[in-house]
Amino acid sequence: MTWQLGSVLVLTIALCVGFGWYERSRPPARVLALVAALAALAAIGRVAFAAFPNVKPTSDIVLFSGYALGGAPGFAVGAVAALVSNVFLGQGPWTPWQMVSWAVVGLIGAAFGRVMRGREPNRWLLALVCGLSGFVFGALMDMYQWTLAAEHTPASYLAISGTSFGFNVLHAGGNVVFALILGPAFVRALERYRRRFQVRWLASAPRAAGGAAATLVLLLVLTGTATAADPPADVSPAISRAVHYLRFSQNADGGFGPARRQSSTQLHTGWTALGLAAASRNPRDVEHSGHSIISYVEAHAADTDDVGELERTLLVLRTAGLPPRIGSHNLLAGLISKQHGDGSFGTINHTAFGILALRASGRKTRSSEVRKAVRWLLREQNRDGGYGFAKTAASDVDDTGAVLQAIAAAGRRSSPVVGRAVSYVRQAQRADGGFGQMAASESNAQSTAFAIQGLVAAGRNPRKFRRTRTPIEYLKSLQAADGSVRYSRTSTQTPVWVTAQALNGLEAKPFPLPPAPRQKARSVAVAATAVRPASTVATPAPQSPTRPHRKRTAHASQRPKSNGGASSRESAAKPRLGTSHVEVRPVAATTTTSDATTSSKNGGKGSYWPFIFAAALGVVLLVALRLAWRRG
Repeated sequence: MTWQLGSVLVLTIALCVGFGWYERSRPPARVLALVAALAALAAIGRVAFAAFPNVKPTSDIVLFSGYALGGAPGFAVGAVAALVSNVFLGQGPWTPWQMVSWAVVGLIGAAFGRVMRGREPNRWLLALVCGLSGFVFGALMDMYQWTLAAEHTPASYLAISGTSFGFNVLHAGGNVVFALILGPAFVRALERYRRRFQVRWLASAPRAAGGAAATLVLLLVLTGTATAADPPADVSPAISRAVHYLRFSQNADGGFGPARRQSSTQLHTGWTALGLAAASRNPRDVEHSGHSIISYVEAHAADTDDVGELERTLLVLRTAGLPPRIGSHNLLAGLISKQHGDGSFGTINHTAFGILALRASGRKTRSSEVRKAVRWLLREQNRDGGYGFAKTAASDVDDTGAVLQAIAAAGRRSSPVVGRAVSYVRQAQRADGGFGQMAASESNAQSTAFAIQGLVAAGRNPRKFRRTRTPIEYLKSLQAADGSVRYSRTSTQTPVWVTAQALNGLEAKPFPLPPAPRQKARSVAVAATAVRPASTVATPAPQSPTRPHRKRTAHASQRPKSNGGASSRESAAKPRLGTSHVEVRPVAATTTTSDATTSSKNGGKGSYWPFIFAAALGVVLLVALRLAWRRG
């Protein structure tokens, strides 16, 4: 094996490990966008200063990225900047060396950030580190020249380094100048951006500072500057895959069906919107072929007349940050008109979601509509502590979870009813950690999600409800390779619907959900038709008659139930058909010039270099494409 081949193999492994590290860090979309922007800026800076040999801002930008964002993002910025800039300046065997060298500069920035421990660096100290990073970059690129030499000894490396010393001095000097001009301001800008999407819990202040701390917290709440924390690391990959599955299940009209390639319905579109909103995807931004979820909702506003439809649509409008009306159709007024004199909305399920919809639409806990409804719910608890779909129905986990969310939303979480309902849910947990709808039912994803939401609303931690596993671990165990979530161990019915409701459980967010942040999502009009995951779960579900005494047109119970693998669906699912510009000095200019005999010593392998480089570049591109796809 030649030195060139051995070195490129080592570099390829290093790049794969680095991108794999970045992939496993699961950066949120905002960090991913910032990394892409910084890599583009570093590449543009290198191209723009191409007329000035080795004087480029690229190394500084990469180092600042690692300092502010951490090691993995700094590595990615450096490697991608080198690859992209060489599209304009020329690709060659030096490209992987430059990718690794600038990636190392990003790691130096991250190490410098850890040493500073949050303190802002002095302008001159920052410039010094940037200058030293220029020499590190030059030393690595000298090693590339060394691999091309006839002799591979320390003396030959020193000779090559001596001939390139002037270039490295220019590189380091340029880094120092750019750092003195832009460094502190650039770092502060990156750190401000980072703080916008990070939450850090601080130790409580001393008692004497309690008043100031309380005032600060109040100001944060009033101004809305506090941001929601990212989901725990153990569920973040599952959430990402589930969101990806749902995004590519959207129909061209903006709606969703029970499974991929099935016609959109208001029921499944509404539940999918709520699941995506729990994962911080605004329904106004999730679109296909120019039609968003809200476009579909607005197009079917005239059909929104049923109590369950009104309640679910009001919850969706809340997550989109929209008022409780569609055009001239006042959905809130329509819902209030359906409230009975006793405060209920007909059934326990409708009343629970009626309270959630009222609160989502701006009604306060002391409003007459909310107070009457919650008083009615508190009186209708069954003796076992649970709630059923209607007054005379046996208790089930779905409706008990919905009622717990409604009672908490109505401001009555301290009621003794809540404690008894939580006890019912605890006793209903199955050995596998999940929950079934009824006492004799096997565990399923949708009932488990409702149980998690109810427990969180009641102030309980679902991660402490453990049998062989916790409810959240049970949900994760049902996820398929394509990101969808199975209904149960024995059923894959309505995968879009089930996955959407499972997202609410994985995120552990009770209703009503707050407005999701606006962040224009990538359209899947083309990608959805061009790329389809190989694994599918939309299988035809067997039909069985629904129970005649329940008209499940609402929420928690308006879905198929499985018992021993039997599916009670009304319609079967259809089958789814770099910084500085480093000049490569000719080896002939060094003291270890190779001659015609060198080629024979290498076994004539020089002609294979294009294929080796193409293979290495292909591996890097595959890693980058997989990273982009998983974030899509």
